[in-house]
Amino acid sequence: MNIFKKTFCRGFQGAFYVAMPVLPYKDPDIIDSIGDIPDILNKEGIKRPLVVTDSNLSAIGASKNLTDVLDAAGTDYVFFDKAFPNPTTDLVERAYGKFISGNCDGLISYGGGSPMDVAKAVGIRVVHPNKKLTQLAGIVKVWKKLPPIIAIPTTAGTGSETSVTTILVDSETRHKFGISDFPLIPKYAVLDPVTIHELPRDIAASTGLDALVHALEAYINRSHTKESRNYCELAVKWIFVSLKDSVDHKSEEAERQMLLASHYAGRALSRAYVGYIHAVSHSLSGMYDLPHGWTNAVLTPIVLRMYGPVVNKKLARLARCAGIGKADETEAELAEKFIAAFEEMNRFYGIPDHIDAIREEHIPRMARYAAKEANPVYPVPVLWTAEDLEEVYRRVMPGSGHSRGNDK
Repeated sequence: MNIFKKTFCRGFQGAFYVAMPVLPYKDPDIIDSIGDIPDILNKEGIKRPLVVTDSNLSAIGASKNLTDVLDAAGTDYVFFDKAFPNPTTDLVERAYGKFISGNCDGLISYGGGSPMDVAKAVGIRVVHPNKKLTQLAGIVKVWKKLPPIIAIPTTAGTGSETSVTTILVDSETRHKFGISDFPLIPKYAVLDPVTIHELPRDIAASTGLDALVHALEAYINRSHTKESRNYCELAVKWIFVSLKDSVDHKSEEAERQMLLASHYAGRALSRAYVGYIHAVSHSLSGMYDLPHGWTNAVLTPIVLRMYGPVVNKKLARLARCAGIGKADETEAELAEKFIAAFEEMNRFYGIPDHIDAIREEHIPRMARYAAKEANPVYPVPVLWTAEDLEEVYRRVMPGSGHSRGNDK
């Protein structure tokens, strides 16, 4: 990247960092039980919420955890269970139509990141009925206060219940884009272990690793604060302690700790942002309809090694938080052990070190999308151009020669 573009990117990021103390972050109120939702609705004066969930949760009856509570309280609500991974702008329009035709006045999202993204996007459409969602892509373009959102995560991974962002796929171009603004932070986050207790092992694992990626990217970025660092260190510690028991549903305490780890990682990324792992992952998952947490997990060791020594100090700190390595080891040794530990978790949970779907002819376009998403907003450890990012995609292709542990 040339010196002029580098200067612009770092200047842009520096301005946001300086403004951080006065930006209107407002973390959601944490609610421990789904059973408290009717009281929240009464408190907020919400008469008819739109419940947004996904078809899988509805099909297996998991959404009854919520609807049984609402029905018992006599709550009038509209039910939309058509959300799916990598939600599209067309899907949002369908949900928005249900909100308007149902005379709704609030939103409840029940599910992983996708239902939360849809609920946030519906809220955006409510306050911007004459704008396309693609027109609001980027940062600080929403401005207006959304209808109240109660977010109920059913995975311990996305942190969407506390983030400033909704991630969507343009139905026409398949370009994955984000809309980030402070009104998108849900007003309430319901962290109840009952919502993740029946989660399939592969989904629990990939979403748990997604939370770990959120914490480590926020931590190694340049614009972190003392608050975001504390959130990241707590999240990393809890994930390394609790992920396995939570995935295997051996302990309600482990499940609760994973929900909190995901939540605090979400708070951290809202303040310190994510980086090139997410930028590359978004274009990959959008292009090939792949699970976002899964692509994050595959990409993480590759991107961390490509960053090189500049991230060693921070990765060494995270290694200590995770209980990895010995006190007398160097930062470089601890950083490598942290990356190796991540790779070992990938192996343990059946996550590969490559992505078969990638096609060479798609790489330049995906790299342009990733660069546009990341630069100048993400305060990454090292600034890369679209041409640099093309190398990330090639290294994750089958037979690239950069599988686990080989990129020195």
